[in-house]
Amino acid sequence: MSRRETCLVVLHGNSPEQENPEPARVGKVVVSGRQVPPYVLLDAADAEVAPVTEYLTDLALSDMSALTCRSYAFDLLRWFRLLWAEGTDWERVTGTQVGSLVAWMKRSENPQRNHIATAKGTQAVNIRTFKPSLGPGYAPRTINHVLSVVKGFYDFHAQHSAGPVANPVPSNDNLRRSRWTGSGSFALPRRGRFRQRVPHQQPRAIPDHLWDELFASMGCPRDRALLCIYVSSGTRANELLSVTVGDVDWASQLIHVVSKGTRARDVVPVSAEGLRYLGDYLQQSPAPATSPLWRTRRGPERALTYNAARRVIQRANDKLGTNWTLHDLRHTAATRMANDPNLTLSEVRTVLRHAHISTTGLYTGAKVEHLVERLQEHYSRPAQTRQYAATYDPDDIATVFGG
Repeated sequence: MSRRETCLVVLHGNSPEQENPEPARVGKVVVSGRQVPPYVLLDAADAEVAPVTEYLTDLALSDMSALTCRSYAFDLLRWFRLLWAEGTDWERVTGTQVGSLVAWMKRSENPQRNHIATAKGTQAVNIRTFKPSLGPGYAPRTINHVLSVVKGFYDFHAQHSAGPVANPVPSNDNLRRSRWTGSGSFALPRRGRFRQRVPHQQPRAIPDHLWDELFASMGCPRDRALLCIYVSSGTRANELLSVTVGDVDWASQLIHVVSKGTRARDVVPVSAEGLRYLGDYLQQSPAPATSPLWRTRRGPERALTYNAARRVIQRANDKLGTNWTLHDLRHTAATRMANDPNLTLSEVRTVLRHAHISTTGLYTGAKVEHLVERLQEHYSRPAQTRQYAATYDPDDIATVFGG
């Protein structure tokens, strides 16, 4: 089917009588209870979708983390919901269904936004943080990620002579080779069909005065300790939340974390102030060394989840009119370290555990929101008038420079 025909199907539906069906919220992703794969996709009859199970099994055997398998399973759930709504077999799909998936995601609301009470009716950019506010729909990165997962799913089955003859997700040959412009440089490759344009965003650190305001809004020793250690260590959210009481090295001012990606056990320095708040928290809520360091405060005691920690920040946002996230705490730590003249970029990279030093270098750039006060001084500074030595004749100066 040509690109024009695909676009017509996306816009007008498969037939004049029926437009694109809205995928029903059927099927679900559940914990399998098995080591491989850790998650499975169930259809409307609660039966495992075998092709997806085979793909997730291959991912798990390729040493993908459980969270990655879970993410891929949810992306394939979106894809199969569309196929179930259209009544299309997964082995007989074309680019038409991929176009329908993209069209549906671009016009639909993301149910994950329900976790954010201010998702609707907010300003495009928060006037206090200068950060873009999340809209109700699917982000371009999310759409691109779904396309990559669906493409990988069909690439896997193609190796076993299953699925359609051609992968329904269009590939872009320019992504495999750079294009020589003839002027001594290489042009960036074009995006593939259906791929969304992703705006480049600089990491946003929390300015000091807004950080003080955010920290003061924390209502208990646990939350104060959590924020202080986040912003002094620069650890990722899930890394810090998985720490146990025994992982804290009080004497050396270190914590032991399992790094994302490598899953290696690394040591990360924390500030003395963070350990002081942590001591206040553990004095109030003592626990054995094998217990999770961060635990719930209400109901049966259990480990603090990512969603619960995110809700701590969201409650502060509701009170302060901001839109900070947990990951902004890592950005804040990275910006403070990268702009400290006593730390080299290589040392900061070691603490943050970046794979490439170019990632660490992103935090050295100046941010406009941090220059407001200095720019106001620049604007209010009176213009300097030219002065010439008294030995020059004023008429000559006027002739040369204009009077």
